[in-house]
Amino acid sequence: MVKVLSVFGTRPETIKMAPLIKELETRSEIESIVCVTGQHRQMLDQVLKAFDIHPDYDLNIMKPGQTLSGITEVILQKMKDVLEATTPDIVLVHGDTSTAFATALSAFYHKIPVGHVEAGLRTYNKYSPYPEEINRQFISLVAEMNFAPTQQSRQHLLDEGKAPDTIFVTGNTAIDALRLTVRPDYEDEITRWAAGSRLIVLTAHRRENLGDPMRGMFRAIRRICEKYQDVKVVYPVHLNPVVAEVAGAVFGDMDSVRLIQPLEVVEFHNLLAKSYMILTDSGGIQEEAPSLHKPVIVLRDTTERPEGVQAGTLRLAGTKENDIYNMINTLLCDPAQYDAMCRAENPYGDGQASARIADAIIRQYNS
Repeated sequence: MVKVLSVFGTRPETIKMAPLIKELETRSEIESIVCVTGQHRQMLDQVLKAFDIHPDYDLNIMKPGQTLSGITEVILQKMKDVLEATTPDIVLVHGDTSTAFATALSAFYHKIPVGHVEAGLRTYNKYSPYPEEINRQFISLVAEMNFAPTQQSRQHLLDEGKAPDTIFVTGNTAIDALRLTVRPDYEDEITRWAAGSRLIVLTAHRRENLGDPMRGMFRAIRRICEKYQDVKVVYPVHLNPVVAEVAGAVFGDMDSVRLIQPLEVVEFHNLLAKSYMILTDSGGIQEEAPSLHKPVIVLRDTTERPEGVQAGTLRLAGTKENDIYNMINTLLCDPAQYDAMCRAENPYGDGQASARIADAIIRQYNS
């Protein structure tokens, strides 16, 4: 039996790892062990509850004002005990968070193989996104199994010298998660408030966007709301107080904008499904929204998900106010361009990524 230790600690990681955890639990060939770091506490717990996941280990590291170096330091200290207690055959980490980086480093120190879920994403700009780009490049250096979501991410790994037999193109587990959460009959207070309008869902939290870039984004969206009386915006505001302060300053007096607390995953996925358009600097939403046939405007200067841009499901707006305003305005007033984005095929998978990852692990360790 293969002993698989899955480690994650933030809300986005948990959403994407949840369907994989549920898949691993169904396999008789696998002993599945789950460790959470608690890098995000409240938002992590919401997702665990939604997917009925009960961690075997909880490092509970979150502290007020935590820093990147502090997160890395405490995970390295605490993961040592978990790895020595569980002696896994492979440690699974996801994506590009500080949790994934520090866990992969700890597994490397203990000479335990690492499996990297969502491997091979790249911008090749070490400060965009920061610190995620360097985190994922490092994890690729130590990973023995690389679960790439697309052929393009596979090619990045090949270009960097990874052996072809260590790379498995699986699709993205984010699509798997949507199959567990989205319901056609879903309704709540927010969707009732937005009924009859063109609902825009906004998410924004990136470190590199804090300050003037984020202020410019929000001003562009305010101008859109002032121009179009049938547009409403819902913004689940990130818990970072710097983000909340800017959002309140720009949107606080607007009836057409709702600033709300972060949503649980089922609520959020169904809100995306009810939306007209999505504005985001998040990575995962760039993969999820196309499956829901929603246009996505990416509020970043770069994206490590160029497949979506090439397929026509995403448009990269940058962070300048006028560029963002013009791109949103075009989709609101040009039905042909809007419909083309809605019809574009999602390049990120078919909802079977978790099964492919479990199959690859079993083949690797039973061969």
